[in-house]
Order: sequence, then C-alpha cells, then structure tokens
Amino acid sequence: MLLKSLAAARCTLALSAVDSITPALEHTKQQLFRPFRLGQWTKLAFVGLLAGELGANGFSRSNFQPPVHPGVGPHLPALGSLGIDHFLLAGMIVAAVVAAFAVGIILLYVGSVMRFILFDSVLSKECHIRWEWSRRLSAGWRYFAWKLGYILLTVAGAIVLVGIPTGIALANGWFHQPKEHLPAFIAFGAVLFLVFASFFLVTAVVLVLTKDFVIPQMALEDIDVTEGWRRLWAMMKPEQGAYVAYVVMKIVLAFVVAILTGVATMILGLLIAIPSAALGILAFLTGKSEGMTWNPQTIALAVIVVGLLLAAFFYLVSLIYVPAIVFFPAYSIYFFAGRYPRLGSVLNGLQAPQRVVPIAR
Repeated sequence: MLLKSLAAARCTLALSAVDSITPALEHTKQQLFRPFRLGQWTKLAFVGLLAGELGANGFSRSNFQPPVHPGVGPHLPALGSLGIDHFLLAGMIVAAVVAAFAVGIILLYVGSVMRFILFDSVLSKECHIRWEWSRRLSAGWRYFAWKLGYILLTVAGAIVLVGIPTGIALANGWFHQPKEHLPAFIAFGAVLFLVFASFFLVTAVVLVLTKDFVIPQMALEDIDVTEGWRRLWAMMKPEQGAYVAYVVMKIVLAFVVAILTGVATMILGLLIAIPSAALGILAFLTGKSEGMTWNPQTIALAVIVVGLLLAAFFYLVSLIYVPAIVFFPAYSIYFFAGRYPRLGSVLNGLQAPQRVVPIAR
C-alpha cells in the first residue's frame, strides 16, 4: 500500500513535455496491446475520426467558386437549351448549401461530444460509446457553443485581416496601376503573410490548449469553457516555458507521427492495390476469353468489388491511426495531471471518475 502511494505521488509530479512522452507511450501500449481487442480499436478509430484527432484541426474550405462573369459564359444558355429552369437550379444550389451547412453543424456538435468520449476512453482505457454519449451531452453542448463562436471569430478575424489591407490598397490606387506599385505590393504581401501566419498560429494554439487542458476540467468538474480557461490561465502564468515547450513538442510529435502513418498508409495501399490489380486483370482476361462483355450486371459487380476494396482500405487506414488517437490525449493527460490535482487523482486511481456504469444485459 505504501509503495502504491509513493508511486502515485511520484506520478502526480509535474512532468515536462519530454518526460510525458514515456508514460504516454506506455499507456498507449497497455490500452491497445494488453490485450489486443479489435473491437476497441474500431471504436477508438470511430471516436477519434469524429473528434477530429486525425490532424484535421483546420477549417474545411469549399472548392465551389461562382462564375466571375455569369452573363458572359456559355453555361446559362446551355442550361436553358437543355430545358433546365434557372430558378429551379438556383433553388437546388441553395438547398444543397443549406444542407451542407446543416450537416456541418451536426458533425461539429457530434465531434464536440466525441471529444469528451475520447478523453474518458483514454483515461479509463475503455471505450463505451453508447453509454458515454448520454453522459456527455451537456458538456458537449457547452464545448460546441464555444467552438462555434471560435470558428465565427476566426473567420471574422481573417476577413478583417484581408479587408484592411485591401482597403488601404484601394485608397492608394495600387490596383489601377499595379506595375508602378510592385515593390509596395511585395512588401505589403510579406507583412500580410506574417500577420496571417501569426493569427492562425495563435488561433491553433488556443484550440489545442482548449482540447488538451480545458476539456479535462470540463469533464471532471462540469464547468464551462470560460471557467476552464480562467483556471488554465492561472496555471500557465508561473509555468509559461513548460507550456510553450509542450506546444513545440506536440508539433514535433505530430510531424513524426504524420510521417510514420503516411508511410504505413502508403505500404498498406501498395499491399492492397498490387494484388487487387493483378486479380482484376486476371479476371478481365478470363472473362474475355469466356466471351463475357461489359453489361449492367458485370459493371455492377465491378462497382461492388471496388467499393468493398475501398471500404476495407479505409477501415484498415483508420486502424493505423488508432495508436496516435490514443497517444496524443494520453500525452496531454500525463503532462497536465501533475498540474491539475483532480486529474492526477483520477489517473492514479486515488479518485474514481464519475461515470454511469452500464447495466449488464
């Protein structure tokens, strides 16, 4: 008992960004390989994907661009000649945009709840999506509201950063004779790039710190994001260097993991693509020799086979990312446990996390 208490006390010491790597790796090994459970890997892949733990922390940008000169291009007459009503087409486009926006909002909310489920899953080394979901709806809603405001403020900030220099350029007449103002354009562009880079770096760091250090407080004490940030700011003031080192180390680790997972994904793709292509060519030649031709049945069969291969590939790729999905939350937990006593107590078994025990059926 004394040894366990000493070990717990040692684990609750504030670890540095470098020292937190070893226990996080050990935690990942224990959760994923001792024992290996394919069902848990699949659940963690699903949760990590929706929680945005696969590196998708930026904003998705739409590739849709409206025509620059709608009255000149040949598209509208072509559509009219095909009998397509322009108002109906506009209504369909608006409906598609609204539907995409609605789906994005829903996924943002689902991802907010999944962020807490991922934290619980890594902390307890068990992933139970169904009964964790109902427990984390309230906290997920608060995080969703904050994240929605964060996105709106980030977009507004980017618009302001673009609008101000554009207004200055217009006021000085730089667009009328751009060649004469080329040096000013280059200098202004360089400054604007630095401002944009700094702006998006700050917003990215804010999001990372919120996910890594505010979410645990919300999960364990049922507080909102504002209160979590107030507490976190007080923790960060005396240890600014430690938190800066954490952010830098996490960037380095993310870069290393991206290389490893990229190589593993490429190898997996080759292992699936080469035999599949060989079997496909063999099947094609065999079918041709038997007099088979492309018809609705053979085309449907080919589509089904390709779809199954793609589904298997994407499933296996998601499994490749599971160690990273577990490691990075574990890394933040071990770094933060020595600085946040409630988390340290739960991590070391001195305090049980508040959770709803599922009823055995």
